Amino acid sequence: MSALQKLQEKIEQWRRDHEELKTQNTDLKNQLAGVAEAQKVNESLMIEVEAKRTQCTELENTVATLRRELEEKDIEIEKIIAQVESLLS
Repeated sequence: MSALQKLQEKIEQWRRDHEELKTQNTDLKNQLAGVAEAQKVNESLMIEVEAKRTQCTELENTVATLRRELEEKDIEIEKIIAQVESLLS
């Protein structure tokens, strides 16, 4: 095998290696883009979860307020019933 043939084989091997590296580089770029997109989606979901948590807390506070008001109204109704029964007696 002549020196020229050896050099041509090395050049051809380098060319194949270069193409393989370009393919790997493209794959890695695509993976990185996927990770970046997933991170954006994750951030968006975290914001949505926080908004839902805040909304849930507000609703829980509303329910607690309504329960207190209901208890107060029940007490008022019981007083009125007692007064009516007293008047009827």
